Parts: sequence; structure tokens; C-alpha cells
Amino acid sequence: MTLSARVDSYAEKHAAETAVRRVKGVKAVADEIEVRLPFETKRSDGEIAAAAIERLSWNVSVPKDSVKVTVANGWVTLTGVVDWWFQKEAAEQDIRPLHGVIGVSNQATIKPRVDTASLSDDITHALHRSWFFDPEAVHVRADGGKVVLSGTVHSSHERQIAAETAWSAPGAIDVENDIAVI
Repeated sequence: MTLSARVDSYAEKHAAETAVRRVKGVKAVADEIEVRLPFETKRSDGEIAAAAIERLSWNVSVPKDSVKVTVANGWVTLTGVVDWWFQKEAAEQDIRPLHGVIGVSNQATIKPRVDTASLSDDITHALHRSWFFDPEAVHVRADGGKVVLSGTVHSSHERQIAAETAWSAPGAIDVENDIAVI
């Protein structure tokens, strides 16, 4: 499916992308949405950076001073190290709706945990407790903190849930989602 439009904010673009990925039968999305900021929402890179730092400082899900912000032509890049995937996601969610933002590149990393021996089993059990996943359809491999998901599911939403489940496991520092939507 191809998305082609002009929107007034990055938050609108992200919402459209998310909505389309949840539609049953959508296997891939070609994103050609262009963010064209209205005059009243344009901000300098310095103003965007200051707003981003302020927003992050108010979010208790993002550890203080763990995420760094760089802004170039309205595009925000997040770097730094956090303990959990939800902290990385919370930082990005904070930045998306800010006036003047035309895109976000979330390059923050997750601090590796020492005990990753049972990571694959933990994720597999969590997936199989959900009514979404057939135990024979989704496979989990883990090496250290890197997790590889493979197999098949029936929707992009199920694929996303599998990745979020893997990211939520203690010790997961990278998730490669190779699950196919059939």
C-alpha cells in the first residue's frame, strides 16, 4: 500500500502510518507522506531542541540525562543509552508532537543486561500465552541480547505485538523482526 499526502505535522504522518499498518491484509507500506509545516508551527532547530529537552525532562519514563537530542532542519535525532525499550519509545513519543518537528530518528540504545541465557525461552513463553500466536507459527532465537523473530502471522498488528513482546523481555537489546504477514 502506498501512502501519499501532505500533512501539517510529523504526529499526523506517524498516526497515518500506524493506522495503515493495523489494517488486515496490509503487508507493506510505501510511505510518501510529506510533512509541510504551516507557518505558525515552524520553529528554529534551537527552539525544537530546547522544547525536546524540556519535554523529556518531564517524562518519568525517560531516565534523566539518558537521551541526547540533535536537531537539523526540523529532523530530530535521539541518541544515548536507556535500560529498557519502553524508555526508548517514550522518548520518541514525547518528541513526535512537538511543533516544528518533521521527523524523528531514534538511535538511542538499550544497555545490555548480563543474564540473557533464557531470553529466547522467556519470549517464546510470553508469545504463546497470548491468543494471537500459534506456537508453531512464531519462532524466537536469541544470542546474547539480540533477538531474531521469524515465522508467520496474519496481520501487521500481530507482527508488531510480537516485536513489542520481545522488546519487553529483560535482556533484549536488539530485536530483528523477520516475521512474515500472510
